[in-house]
Amino acid sequence: MNTLNVSMIGLGYIGLPTAALMASKSINVKGVDINKNVVEKINRGEIHIVEPGLESLVQEVVSAGYLKAATHVEHTETYLIAVPTPFKENLAPDLKYVIAAAEMISPVLQAGDLIIIESTSPVGTTAEVYDILCKLRPELENKFFMAYCPERVLPGNVLHELQNNDRVIGGINEESTLKAISFYQNFVKGQLHPTNAQTAELCKLVENSSRDVQIAFANELSMICDRANIDVWDLINLANKHPRVQILQPGTGVGGHCIAVDPWFIVSAFPKEAKIIRAAREINNFKTEWVIEKCKNAILEFELEHKRKPIIACLGLAFKPNIDDLRESPAVYVAQSLNESYPNVMVVEPNITEHNKFNLVSLNQALEAADIIISLVAHTEFKQIKPTQKTLDFCNYTN
Repeated sequence: MNTLNVSMIGLGYIGLPTAALMASKSINVKGVDINKNVVEKINRGEIHIVEPGLESLVQEVVSAGYLKAATHVEHTETYLIAVPTPFKENLAPDLKYVIAAAEMISPVLQAGDLIIIESTSPVGTTAEVYDILCKLRPELENKFFMAYCPERVLPGNVLHELQNNDRVIGGINEESTLKAISFYQNFVKGQLHPTNAQTAELCKLVENSSRDVQIAFANELSMICDRANIDVWDLINLANKHPRVQILQPGTGVGGHCIAVDPWFIVSAFPKEAKIIRAAREINNFKTEWVIEKCKNAILEFELEHKRKPIIACLGLAFKPNIDDLRESPAVYVAQSLNESYPNVMVVEPNITEHNKFNLVSLNQALEAADIIISLVAHTEFKQIKPTQKTLDFCNYTN
């Protein structure tokens, strides 16, 4: 088999693990990122994110010469785009990074090359990017391949899931789909499901919207139970004894770059039809505001009883347990709101070493000093804590 040469545009939470996995299969990978510090770190065999097993793998493939990073694109036969797709202030998707990546590829693109978008994108993005490339390089129209293949991985288990999870792959035409499937067969053990680009794009959005709806149900239950003076954890445990019921655990809200963002891509494109999806997003966002209000009520009660401002400890900043990813994290929003309103707020986040807005302390420091402990993220390190009257538990880390 001929040696494959691949460019990975974007070396973040998905791009770097994917690049390292491909390189571990003796694929020559050129990682591209606009951040010079990231590029320099990777070329030293270091990583800039937290993901189990990733650092040793990057060291191995960089040392072996299969992974090299740069700030510019060179010609390879295959290009993967894994850059952020945030939303704008009006909650419409912002494709500027995807388009910028395509524009970087354009000068070196050749006939027969394959471009795959992995970034979460609204329906129609792959076709739109293809049209942009054809306008930039009109002589290559109908002479290169274009497909969409979204990742579907769990932070903390990314390397395993990248290799073993099924993938949905959709091209702008059947030839592109088959070309992309042939490429992923080099490093993915999971089943590869062919479809068209639009279906693959919507599939990714639907997967995360479905999870958002399920979480919204649990979060809504938690607020109902609070009003009814019922233990929501006990209620859910009992309800889940039913053989066809599996209610999720409520939390501080919903964060991360997927579940907290992707549903808005559907709502933006289909505002009249996406009623449940919109409602779920609104419930999960409101849950975070509800948590802040509960915290402020507890702080007020303390002030009235003790005639002083309390020392507050917020446990967790990440958007989910046992990772360092703070993107769209409701815990960050809660901690920031309290930090702006009260003078003595400490934050415990075991997965990062510093933060430009918060006073990070150790768990022991927080437990010893705090008058009010606010549990925001169910990190493993917090499971040792025994709940007391001064604990506000929004993630049930004692389970």
